[in-house]
Amino acid sequence: MTTAPVEVLLYTRTNCHLCDEAKQQLRMLQKEAAFQFREVDIDQDPQLRERYNEEVPVVFIHGRKAFKYRIDPSRFLKYLKEG
Repeated sequence: MTTAPVEVLLYTRTNCHLCDEAKQQLRMLQKEAAFQFREVDIDQDPQLRERYNEEVPVVFIHGRKAFKYRIDPSRFLKYLKEG
């Protein structure tokens, strides 16, 4: 039985250079570990915009907030494995 790859959730917005960097970093990390990332634009949801307006990009792994602003690749891989 195969398990589905872990979903990594990225809260982002357009015209955000840190968000663009986070997306690029996640694509690079996908070469090292199996996971899917889903991008959610906080400006499309008033509640998300209110909650994360000053924190994007925000990365959730296993449903838990793992990073905001920048991703530490070694910690990311560790969180991914820990579950």
